[in-house]
Amino acid sequence: MSDTNHLLIPYAACTAEGCRQALQTLALPNLNKLLARLAPHPAQSDSGEETSFSPPHERALARALGLPFEDGRIPWAAWHRRATDGAWAFVTPCQWQVSTDHVTLRDPQALGLDEAASRALLAIVAPWFAEDGIALHYDQPTRWLASGALFVGLATASLERVLLRDVRAWMPDARQARTLHRLHSEMQMLLYTHAFNDERAARGLPVINSFWVHGAGALPALTDATPPQMPTTLRDAALREDWSAWAQAWQALDAGPVADLLQSRAPVQLTLCGERNTLAFHTAPRSLTQRIQSLFRPQRLLDLHKQL
Repeated sequence: MSDTNHLLIPYAACTAEGCRQALQTLALPNLNKLLARLAPHPAQSDSGEETSFSPPHERALARALGLPFEDGRIPWAAWHRRATDGAWAFVTPCQWQVSTDHVTLRDPQALGLDEAASRALLAIVAPWFAEDGIALHYDQPTRWLASGALFVGLATASLERVLLRDVRAWMPDARQARTLHRLHSEMQMLLYTHAFNDERAARGLPVINSFWVHGAGALPALTDATPPQMPTTLRDAALREDWSAWAQAWQALDAGPVADLLQSRAPVQLTLCGERNTLAFHTAPRSLTQRIQSLFRPQRLLDLHKQL
């Protein structure tokens, strides 16, 4: 447990040109005031790459929850299930759109899957997974749970990383995940002419021809850490590349959760995440030099953009 008010903000900034342009005119007075009061928190900051399997906010959240945060090996499925009985993973049914030079994963939320259709699809593919020692369990329409020894130590890319991108750059290592690579091929062949997809196509719905595995691993132990507040409005807008909505979401955060943090009398922590890195700030004594710098060279999101 923690007495610190912790606000963790995914996609606070990113490398897209639209984001850079939005930052030029984005006014965030409460954030600027908060950054002027807080000290850097190097122990809770980290650096990575845009090609890392786990985005920075997932690594930061895992650290806050006391979970393993090695790249691609954060056991989100096991944590979601609160299971310490082996390795688990999320499996998201999806559509891979194949062209001459790309295999793009379309947004699963655009598939129009409801619970009945998801359970019907699960019943179709589950026996194939079971032959390889993978048990599938329904969780929600666009996400199932899977358990099996295959997921022990398996590095998988977050669904956010591969969304609307070429899947080939984000596949798990073929030597360790040969079974998954084969299952991908088998599912595409199985579903290509299956009546399930024929019925969907007749209703004008996108066909489902593949799946994505993410959040794999085993949970070493249950933790009682309090999750930080983590709004997803910036993330949602950034993944759609809607930079007008992203700027509006930032203004709403500045007027809401950021303003609340500014008024808090308890110790606070602010964690800003981009596509590569995490910058953390917290309530702590600051040196005279830091106080002077905050007066004459205040930190702003625009200044921090390149560090995220």
